[in-house]
Amino acid sequence: MSLTIVHYNDPILRKKGEKITVFDAALAQLAQDMVAQMHEAQGIGLAAQQIGRAIQFCVVDLRPVDPDFTWELDGAKPPLDLIMPMAIANPEITFLPKTDIVIYEEGCLSFPKIRGDVERPDQIRVTFQDERGVPHTLVCDGLFSRCIQHETDHLNGILFIDRMTKKVRSKIDEPVKELAKATRAAAKSEEKK
Repeated sequence: MSLTIVHYNDPILRKKGEKITVFDAALAQLAQDMVAQMHEAQGIGLAAQQIGRAIQFCVVDLRPVDPDFTWELDGAKPPLDLIMPMAIANPEITFLPKTDIVIYEEGCLSFPKIRGDVERPDQIRVTFQDERGVPHTLVCDGLFSRCIQHETDHLNGILFIDRMTKKVRSKIDEPVKELAKATRAAAKSEEKK
């Protein structure tokens, strides 16, 4: 199934996702379809809201980037190739004590070509279920942590532009307004069909 990534100003991006309670073949297929769409768009994460579904589900795949981060999944450190792509349902993030707050330039598939600095805690613990409903605990830092925080924000209707300082946001305000305008125009065009 081919999925379409929605862009900024689509109302679905502001909706908090419903908790996943059914782990079936349809969810496993959705995970595969989302991973394919994420790879096609050359992203490292994709949340359900970004494909028009308000549910607590996202996928991440950090294999294409330099692994300048650490991770521990369920008390072990399996190779990335064994755990990626990763499907994440119902994530709950805990920020670890005494972790650094790090500024890093982020982008988002729902904001094509728009990037900006975002502050986030560097190290997190996240509990979640995979697409089969199996519970997991992941501790990670660096880009892995940032990616999970970014996607979990999506699942709660929060966008990366909401996390930017006013100064950073002002630098990208014009492209964001143009994107919002284009999204509205595309929606009106669809309504006429």
